[in-house]
Amino acid sequence: MSKTNTMTKTTLLAVIGGFFFVASFAQAQQGDASLGFGTLMSSGSTSCSQSFSGFGCAVPEKGGLYPSVNGDVIFRKRIGFDFEAAWKATQGEYGGSGGQPFRPIIIDFNGMYQPKLGKRLGAELLGGIGLQSTRFYGLVDTASCLDFGACFTSSHHFLVDVGGGLRYYVWNHIFVRPEIRYYHIVNNTADFSSNDIFRVGASIGYTIGGGTD
Repeated sequence: MSKTNTMTKTTLLAVIGGFFFVASFAQAQQGDASLGFGTLMSSGSTSCSQSFSGFGCAVPEKGGLYPSVNGDVIFRKRIGFDFEAAWKATQGEYGGSGGQPFRPIIIDFNGMYQPKLGKRLGAELLGGIGLQSTRFYGLVDTASCLDFGACFTSSHHFLVDVGGGLRYYVWNHIFVRPEIRYYHIVNNTADFSSNDIFRVGASIGYTIGGGTD
């Protein structure tokens, strides 16, 4: 794990993804923005005899509430790209009650195919790359920690992801979307019990452009 300053790798990836999204929106046939909620699933036992992964203990990365924000732009032939961020809503306790506080943050940038299945129904298929940054709190004693409360170290791992969802337009350009993501996180076993995790949940969103047309 490495100490981070204010401009972390996570923030940099978010800025790059946001730049491409804004720059491409003017040329798009359709744009979507959504807010979602879900949880993580992974293999492994929830028991752990140590309080922090640095001591050699690896627990599963699963459970908890994960809000997410998502934006996409779609061009001709229903092909486009997607930017998404999800994070653990509250700090988890590594190894159970009294364990090391932690919070994973997942950011990914994907190519997307968004076929229409009917007047109000559509599908989403996506795949791409990204980054997971897991924050472990209370392990450093620096000026930024004392002044701003940024008392954490971060463990960064590259990832590849695939996923999909079904969207249904409940009213005009407002849709709901059950969804699933699979992430293969490189060297995630340095912190957790598996390199492979799933995120399942649902989102509510709004379409600018094509929508139900």
